[in-house]
Amino acid sequence: MNVDENTTNGGGFNDRPRGGFGDRPKFPAVCTKCGKDTTVPFEPTPGKPVYCIDCFREVRGDRPRRSFGGPRREF
Repeated sequence: MNVDENTTNGGGFNDRPRGGFGDRPKFPAVCTKCGKDTTVPFEPTPGKPVYCIDCFREVRGDRPRRSFGGPRREF
């Protein structure tokens, strides 16, 4: 008998691809800051800035990413 792997693990989170934007489509863009051709994992919106990875890091600085749900509060 041949058993599908998805059936044995119950589906759910184990079926999702891991590793960020690997399978997302990339869109061509021009960095607003340096003018370099780049690709981004979203369709750029006219009038909004788009940055290459180097300029994005510079603009963003060393701020940590926001976590979903905000900080945990003690009650």
